Amino acid sequence: MQFCRWPGCGVLVPGGTCSAHAPRERLTRQDYARVHRWYCSARWQRLRREVKDDEPFCRVCLGRGVQALTVDVDHILKHNGDPILFWDRGNLQGLCKACHTIKTVRGE
Repeated sequence: MQFCRWPGCGVLVPGGTCSAHAPRERLTRQDYARVHRWYCSARWQRLRREVKDDEPFCRVCLGRGVQALTVDVDHILKHNGDPILFWDRGNLQGLCKACHTIKTVRGE
């Protein structure tokens, strides 16, 4: 058993997230277009800069004792179009390009 991956959630689950934080269904084409616009917004650019300023080094690499510069800002839990998850600073982390690519390929 492990804690739910949702930032700050203390529910123990066999893996992943608890039922309250379970991933939503895949995005429709319309939802995808709406969410894509969020990434182009000034609000996202400010939030992205904040994360990179707070975490200049990749969170995953630091856990291994390596200092790799943060290049990408990653959603810890997939937002799947949920604006609360998308804009939640607690759901964001700085990652290097390699760690972000690995996480994305895994579908996380």
